[in-house]
Amino acid sequence: MVIAASIVSLLATLMVLIVLVRFRKRSVAAFHRAITNRIASRFAAQLPGFAIVTNVGRKSGRLYRTPVNVFRKPDGFLVALTYGRDSGWVRNVVAAGGCQLETRRVQYQLFRPVIVHDPTRRRFSLLVRTVLGLIDANDFLQLSTSHAHTAVLSDSVAHDRGVER
Repeated sequence: MVIAASIVSLLATLMVLIVLVRFRKRSVAAFHRAITNRIASRFAAQLPGFAIVTNVGRKSGRLYRTPVNVFRKPDGFLVALTYGRDSGWVRNVVAAGGCQLETRRVQYQLFRPVIVHDPTRRRFSLLVRTVLGLIDANDFLQLSTSHAHTAVLSDSVAHDRGVER
């Protein structure tokens, strides 16, 4: 009976949090900036699926460290914009053209930020897609590990330039 009550309490708490994040994003974001981010930033860079984005304020020039949900992609990272595309750190990264990201104790310099709107979230597993859907996260920040614009070389051009594949 105690286990059932604990499970019901946990589910009720999760539902309240989901509703708050989904419908009161700005209020929850303010709470996270003031309280949760200070705690989470101590361990977020060490956990899978999380990272710390370091960026410089557009107006203040101040250095900011923001914990985020991150997904590794072959050419970089995809960051879930759980509080939307208008968050200060997102605007800072886009204005600067990049940022630093630390995940699993590895630092990356990232470039070419692009905001991607994807309400289907098909690039994610079913579990991640469900959680992102519950909190209404439809926007993502795509960041590249490569500074230069990449171009695909045809086999003949690659051969002429001495590029091995």
